[in-house]
Amino acid sequence: MKEIKNKSNSSKYILMLGCFDTKGEDFSYLYENILAVGQKVITINTGVMESSVNFKIDYNADLVARKAGATLQEIRNSEDRGKAVEFMGNGAAVIISQLVLENKIKGAIGMGGGGGTYIALSAMQEIPLGIPKLCLSTLAAKDVSRQVGSKDITLMSSVVDVAGLNSISKLLIKQAAAAICGMANVTIVEKEKSHGTIAISMFGNTTKCVNKCKEILNEKGYEALVFHANGVGGLTMESLIREGCFDAVLDVTTTELADELFGGICSAGPDRMTAASEMGIPQIVAPGCLDMVNFAHIDTLPEKYKDRQLYSWAPDVTLMRTNAEENRKLGEVIARKINKTKAPAAILLPNKGISQIDTEGGIFYQPTYNRILLDTIKEKTKAEILVLEFDLNINDDEFANVLVENLLKIL
Repeated sequence: MKEIKNKSNSSKYILMLGCFDTKGEDFSYLYENILAVGQKVITINTGVMESSVNFKIDYNADLVARKAGATLQEIRNSEDRGKAVEFMGNGAAVIISQLVLENKIKGAIGMGGGGGTYIALSAMQEIPLGIPKLCLSTLAAKDVSRQVGSKDITLMSSVVDVAGLNSISKLLIKQAAAAICGMANVTIVEKEKSHGTIAISMFGNTTKCVNKCKEILNEKGYEALVFHANGVGGLTMESLIREGCFDAVLDVTTTELADELFGGICSAGPDRMTAASEMGIPQIVAPGCLDMVNFAHIDTLPEKYKDRQLYSWAPDVTLMRTNAEENRKLGEVIARKINKTKAPAAILLPNKGISQIDTEGGIFYQPTYNRILLDTIKEKTKAEILVLEFDLNINDDEFANVLVENLLKIL
């Protein structure tokens, strides 16, 4: 696994990016406060109008626009705010990507309202895990999960608008400067190296299995990082696989595929279960929690699903049992994705249930539906990939044992 650390280095900078045209006074104050604690600053201006600030702009708005494939004048002439925000976010991302390659950044900070926040969060997607990223924003209390994505970005409420200095904004900007500088100086104490680092996907309905797998892996000298398969968790796991953070993947809980196909709220997008195959990372896959699609409160359920078999896992979590046709489609998706692997892989199938509530006597126990899922996986997976079936429930200790055993074999 890549070491996740951010050692202080005098040759590195705190990156400050934002719209220096409309927020010049605010960014000047932020710049002064970062310098005051002894950090060096590198700046990117994403504002499309004339800017007048009392600090050096290292990457001006015209360059940012050109990196996005336009000129600043073209963006101004369009008088299209949405287009301007998109272009400047994309251009800043290109510049930041190069700064990361050159190992120049130890932390990044932006601030703004709606447009400024979007630009900052978009550009920060190019900064890898472990380099702190902070945005002082008017939108901190809103749902900006789509813009944050899988990145370790800290959102800090600006309380008042970022529109000139006052007693509140000065206090919070000063605190934001202290926060990003403090985070940038954090170091990780070296510890004994593990045999390898394993990503594992988990849901409430597979917790017992995953906890047992983690316990066994830890005993054998491996580090296991568990991701909650709630959409964001799967998206984050895929992203970190692509960043080279893992030696293998134990994908016990592939439930996010069901939400992607059938409109649930825990989708991790169409690229879920693709990173390991693309990156050549060994993987073990199980059909954990493919017996369910996740929705919120029962009154939010799509009309077409009102007559389906439902279970209230919590007041704000409604589970819908997948049916025969949905299980056939899910089997095809699992096989299609793993068939593209460039590394050793295997699928392990528990034929006595694929979740905590899909066990004999359980509310979602539907062996006929599961049989369609498991048979489709076996039929559609190419011959070179090992598919093993066990007379076990996914949460049986013995199934956790065989998952880890087969993972260590392909490692």
